[in-house]
Amino acid sequence: MTTGLPGTGAAAGIVAIVLVTVATLALGAYGLRLSRTTSDFMVASRAVGPRMNAAAVSGEYLSAASFLGAAGLLLAFGAEMLWYPVGWTAGYLVLLVLVAAPLRRSGAYTLPDFAEARLGSRAVRRTCALLVVAIGWLYLLPQFQGAGITLASAVGGPGWLGPVVVAVVVLVNVTAGGMRSITLVQAFQYWLKLTALLVPAAVLLVVWWGDGRPGDPASTADTTAWSVPLADGGAQGLYLTYSLIAATFLGTMGLPHVVVRFYTNPDGRAARRTTLLVLVLLGVFYLLPPVYAGLARVYAPGLADSGSDGLVLELPGLVVPGLGGDVLTGMIVGGAFAAFLSTSSGLAIAVAGVLSQDVFTRPFRGTRLSGVAGFRAGAVVAVVMPAGVALTGSGAGVATTVGLAFAVAASTFCPLLVLGIWWRGLTPAGAISGLLAGGVGSSAAALVTLYTPASDGWSDVLLRQPAAWSAPLAMLVMVGVSLATRRTVPAHTNRLMVRLHTPEAVVLDRG
Repeated sequence: MTTGLPGTGAAAGIVAIVLVTVATLALGAYGLRLSRTTSDFMVASRAVGPRMNAAAVSGEYLSAASFLGAAGLLLAFGAEMLWYPVGWTAGYLVLLVLVAAPLRRSGAYTLPDFAEARLGSRAVRRTCALLVVAIGWLYLLPQFQGAGITLASAVGGPGWLGPVVVAVVVLVNVTAGGMRSITLVQAFQYWLKLTALLVPAAVLLVVWWGDGRPGDPASTADTTAWSVPLADGGAQGLYLTYSLIAATFLGTMGLPHVVVRFYTNPDGRAARRTTLLVLVLLGVFYLLPPVYAGLARVYAPGLADSGSDGLVLELPGLVVPGLGGDVLTGMIVGGAFAAFLSTSSGLAIAVAGVLSQDVFTRPFRGTRLSGVAGFRAGAVVAVVMPAGVALTGSGAGVATTVGLAFAVAASTFCPLLVLGIWWRGLTPAGAISGLLAGGVGSSAAALVTLYTPASDGWSDVLLRQPAAWSAPLAMLVMVGVSLATRRTVPAHTNRLMVRLHTPEAVVLDRG
């Protein structure tokens, strides 16, 4: 990977970063005028329509892994890595069918709110709060990593510059206007990211066609192996593929920054419409990373070995030398920077909401850390901690780190939400036991993957992609312990289940 774009390329990158930062802060300042109450800061007063919310959900969901990591993985490892974008999109289909509308009808602000309302247990709430913070920090880490890669490639800056700049901009926006402010920013940034990838991709395809390359993939790699949709490593390869599918399909519903956006819808029907629109917007975006990976196999196959996370940033300059390539690179740099800002903002809000309710506000009720002040204090902690960890460095790629966050979410909140919404028999003891079983196992696996070198053997494979065993383990433990403690099913369970599954139109008719 290069240490910086030369000449006008660096200038274009700097201009793009400045423009995106100014636009982000300007939209955040506009949203600040509308943010006054705690409800404004945490769930935008539950008044965000499906179209705006779908763009905002897509904006925060399309993270560094989507913008940089997916194309790099496709280049380095082949078509089997298409399961990343397929799973990241299909996860919303599972969320639509099982979770979206009932979760909105619960009336909760955060995942710990839902857990306490469903199970009536402060212990379950505290466990969920801890997991939200852990998943949020794990997902924030690759955003800061990606920011460092982007600024190093764009301006030749030091590795610490990207995380620091993103952390400062996110803190300003989140602490100033909260969810209402960030909704405007994230909706704008979805369209910015789509344009920043779509326009250069179209230009590069035109150049490729003009070069007479359609039937000549000038790559030195084994094209047959590269195009196999499932891993070619025997039983271990198949396990890794299916575990990745499980993590991405099931992990989406457990990501705190995704779930919190559904609380901003006016009702359950709007939550379903939001999810449908998100599927369309994500499907359009994920058509683009394979284009960059395919073009890189023609023009720059060596990037697979020298730093695949930088593929999207470096490819335009390699295909279109001169000013044209610099302009295209500047667009991509701006889109990548928007990806870090939007996803980091959503994660910061999700973690800040939990910290404000379960760490700052409750122990210090009546002090200056209650309400909005507690939310702002939580935002500072939410951003500063993972930014500091990012500065220490990690050998894992951006998309790999995001995949681990999905695995932890799939092993904890997925079984809790599915059983909590669809099974009356879930008990507090069952929920805590399952959360701990899935959370400890998948979190330990994430730490091993991030900070130890890879090795051969099944033990390493199981740790580096844990969802295939940790998610079923959590589900089985929740069911087994709940059956053993069936006498402790909360008395209000039937009443709450009716609330979760009764459409708002029926309630209004009866009223």
